[in-house]
Parts: sequence; structure tokens; C-alpha cells
Amino acid sequence: MCTVNYGEKGEGKSGINYTLFSLGAAAARGEESMVQRVTNLQMNAKDYDRLQGKIDYITTSARFKNVIKTFDVPEGEIPAGFRVETTLTGDCAISVDLVRDISYDKNGMKRPTGMIFSADSANPYEIEPISPLLGNLTCNPGIVYDLFLNNPDANIGGKFKTREEVMKEIGCILGPGCDISVELNNPFERDFNKILEECEEFKELLSEYRLVVKVPHTGPVTADNVHQLMNGDKRFDIRYDTCSTVSAFASHNLALKLRDHGYRVNYTLMFEPYQTALALQAKPYFINSFIRHRMKQSAMFKKLTASYDATKEERYLMELREFMLANDYLASSETEAELGWCYDKAKDIIRYRHYNDEAGSDGLDGVRHNLRLLRQSNLRDTRLILCSMEGDYNYPDIDRLMADPEYQDVVDHVVITAEPGYLARFTSANLVVGYQRRFMNAVNNDPNVGKRG
Repeated sequence: MCTVNYGEKGEGKSGINYTLFSLGAAAARGEESMVQRVTNLQMNAKDYDRLQGKIDYITTSARFKNVIKTFDVPEGEIPAGFRVETTLTGDCAISVDLVRDISYDKNGMKRPTGMIFSADSANPYEIEPISPLLGNLTCNPGIVYDLFLNNPDANIGGKFKTREEVMKEIGCILGPGCDISVELNNPFERDFNKILEECEEFKELLSEYRLVVKVPHTGPVTADNVHQLMNGDKRFDIRYDTCSTVSAFASHNLALKLRDHGYRVNYTLMFEPYQTALALQAKPYFINSFIRHRMKQSAMFKKLTASYDATKEERYLMELREFMLANDYLASSETEAELGWCYDKAKDIIRYRHYNDEAGSDGLDGVRHNLRLLRQSNLRDTRLILCSMEGDYNYPDIDRLMADPEYQDVVDHVVITAEPGYLARFTSANLVVGYQRRFMNAVNNDPNVGKRG
């Protein structure tokens, strides 16, 4: 059915529309049903003039056919999550391909906005209401196990028993147009074949087209010392920045190896802008800007150093040291770290994060930096995920930043992810309630309501 401006393959586009069908070329023998899905693919007038009368037939790629088969796409359609690319072959034919791209809704239509929304969840019950609006979903072991599988309030009746059951259900809810980023259970596994086995299980559940493998930065943490984070006081005996070269780049090399095996990588645990340029060398599909905890730590650094500056009371520096120990700025053995060093370090961090000026007082200095680096990169499909947010201002500040003309050319490389409940807050305003009160009372007071028709 076609109504008003909602055309079958486009919505109210003005002017003369040129399509593959306009070329008058036939479908290759045996490919009629496949080619019929893209005959309304639009082209510009210049391309039409170049090709008209020169194309004998239209065919589709092996990947095109595989995508249609994988997702059991209805006749006449192509699924969401793919852009259509065409190649002029040497035998007077056009070959049509489907390339994974979450910027696209079904039938080659662009999504409503350049930036994409994502859910930070593994709870099928909270994902379902927002699923038609999503282009990505991201989860990690904490989200899968702590917040859902082992949480009786979320996993109602214990219906889901394993991570695999959860991911399969989520895949069914989200459909073909949504990427799903799943984190490895053990990024420190020494046997790469075991990591590949885990990835193959995910691919079987989600398909190669939707799966993105999350690889976390590892820093100084290795297979030999990761047990410190799980035993005893769970403290780490060396500082976060005292990495060996091997440990520091272990995750970069893992990301590259997975890419060589055909997997797209979501390179995660990115908190500081200085991590980004090196992370991009691993050719990830997603990079990240974590916002919430970093911003809260900056606020605490500012509070404690300002209190010391105003009073010169040593207790504020002692509190600062305890805070740095609790948040892994110091190693577990540095309980007596020199207070002056702690003060200087906190001041340096505030300065680097621009927390005292407009460039970073909203906690988005890292986002600005990462968008500028992404603009300069040669990675066409790499996107920036903005994640880990809370409170009244994180999302509104991001929304305002995305409207800034400086980032107009890279906004279509941005993915905003949060818990569905957090995003839900920003669908409303106080006047929504006020106007609904007015409207519903007007209807309720109309004696003819219910009698019409």
C-alpha cells in the first residue's frame, strides 16, 4: 500500500527520479527475483546519462544473495543495516552488492538522523520497547551476568539460563538492521584458537553481518596478573601506566588478528583521548568515549584540590590520596604516596581534561578530541560510541554537541549508547504532562465521545 508521500522505496523525493529500472536493462537469467529487489534503486542524472543504453543486464553479488538468505527477507525488499553498492563490470553489466552499514534502514533508505542510537543492555524485556529505534546494541560480561542472568528481578522466573540463550533472543528482537557488540569472556586467553571458537559461537547465533566482537584495552593487566583483580582485596600491585610494551599492545594485536579473521571489532575501555590515535591503528569498527566515571573523578579532583587551596588543610590531600588509591591511579602498595605528588597529579589531570574551561567542563573533551581524530582517519566505516552516561545533563550536553556545526561532517559516525531506561527519560518534558491533562480532559468532557461512527 502506498499513501500520501510514503513511496515504496523513497519518501517524497522531489524532481525526476532515475532508477536502475530506468536504464531498461534486464535481470541476469535466474536472478529476476533478486534484481527485482533493487530496480527502484535511485541514481543521479549524471550517472544515468553515462549508463543509459550501455547496460545489457543487472546481476547481484554472492554476498547480496547470502544476506537475503540469511535473514529470510520478504520478496521485493532488502533488509535494514545494509547500503547498496553497485559495480560496472567489463561485460556491460551492473553488479549490485549489499555492504554492512547501520546508517541504513530497509530498502536502502537512510536512517532519520546521522547519529545512531544504541542500547547498553542484555535484558530482552527492556530492549524490546526501544528496538525499532536502534542501530546497535552493546553488552559486556557485567551487563550479561550481573545485571540480567543472575539478577532475579530482571531475568523473570529464571527463564534464561545461558548467555547464548540471551543473545539468541536479543537477535530475534532486534532483527537484521542492528549490530550487536559482544565482549569476550576472557580477553587474556593465551590460546587464540579458543578465542576464535568463542567468536564462531557468536557468529552462529547472530550471523557474521550483525556480530561485532568487543576487545577491551588491557593496559598493564595480563594473563599472569589478572588474578589480582579477582582475589583478596582485588587491588592491583602496579600502577595503571606502568605497562610493559607486550601488555600495553596485547589488545591492539588481538583486535588486528580478529580483523584478519573477518571480524569487526568494538575496541572498548577508552577513557582518555590519548588512547585514541593508537587504538585507530588496530582498525576497529567502533571506538569509544566513556563519559560518566571519568567526569565524576574530575569533579572530585577539582573539589579536593580547591578545598586544599582554600584552607591548606592536609586532610584534603589525604582524602585525595585515598580516592586515587580506590580508583587505581595508585598501585595497592602506594598507601603512603607523597601528598604533594597526589596534588600535582590531580591538577595535571584537571588541566588535561579541560575541566576548568568550556572545552571540558561538560566532561565531553574526550568526545570532541575523538571526533576530530576520526575526521582525520582513513577508516571509512569506523564509528565512535559515546557511552557510560548518567544524570540530568550527560545526554542533553551530547545532544547539543551533535548539533554543533563543527561536527556536522562526522555526526554520521556517532553512536549514542545507554541503558534504555536512561534514554527514555529524554523522550519527555514537564509540559507533556500538562498538555495531556488539557487534551484528555477536553475529550472526557465531550458528551459525543464514543457515540461517533
